[in-house]
Amino acid sequence: MEWLQQLVNGISLGSIYALIALGYTMVYGIIKLINFAHGDVFMLGAFIGFFAIARWDMGFFPALLLAMLLCAIIGVIIERVAYKRLRNATRIAALITAIGVSLLIEYTVIFFRGATPEAYPQIMAETSINFLGANISTKSLLILMVTIVLMLLLQFIVHKTKIGKAMRAVSHDADAARLMGINVDNTISATFAIGSALAGAAGVIFGFYYTRIDPLMGILPGLKAFVAAVLGGIGSIPGAMVGGLVLGVVESIVNAVGYSLWRDAAAFVILIFILIVKPSGIFGKNVREKV
Repeated sequence: MEWLQQLVNGISLGSIYALIALGYTMVYGIIKLINFAHGDVFMLGAFIGFFAIARWDMGFFPALLLAMLLCAIIGVIIERVAYKRLRNATRIAALITAIGVSLLIEYTVIFFRGATPEAYPQIMAETSINFLGANISTKSLLILMVTIVLMLLLQFIVHKTKIGKAMRAVSHDADAARLMGINVDNTISATFAIGSALAGAAGVIFGFYYTRIDPLMGILPGLKAFVAAVLGGIGSIPGAMVGGLVLGVVESIVNAVGYSLWRDAAAFVILIFILIVKPSGIFGKNVREKV
């Protein structure tokens, strides 16, 4: 059945958006920064996975873990070098810095390897399962399984571990958390590490599913993941998951009804609509700020 096929495609795409959106929403929840370099960490994850599979003969899961580890380290370096000194600066200064870091990463990669796209190697046979008339590819099922495991792991870290409790405390009130003995700097670095690891995993999954990667591939998925985070309620982890999945399904439906040229625009139409109707997002809460 066509609708079921499009739903599966949408969930696969939405899973990628959700993983990237989690990094946006975690960082914003801690230090109120929109990290526009996050989409480029996603791109780096895709290239790390590509080299691990194509050049070092790794399988999918070892490449995924390597990309997550290296992207976590890259995320911490970005936070320590670019953002740490701007925590008390104006929002616009931090935002411009984030855009600058994004461009630096993109054109550093282009400088060292050129802008030529790469094709991900086929490491899994193209097979599909027929379910209620829809042909569901094993790639889609693998992506969904990996995404669910990573999201459950994130929920466990945030709600059941010491670093997760520290992250929630810093998000609520950084000064009070510091007075209670929490190392705020390390907690913020851990947040960047976890968010960047998820972006790295999304990069490998994207390359595995869509097979084509390039140094500027992080721009559009990064912006769409930001839309997903806003849609779900930026700062809300469940909101980022739901926002990503909703966005992926909407794009697949728009594509299925014959408006493929409007697929990318759909994300930004949703952004405008949610900002007009419910600016705080699906799971967000209205917060009063002193002016």
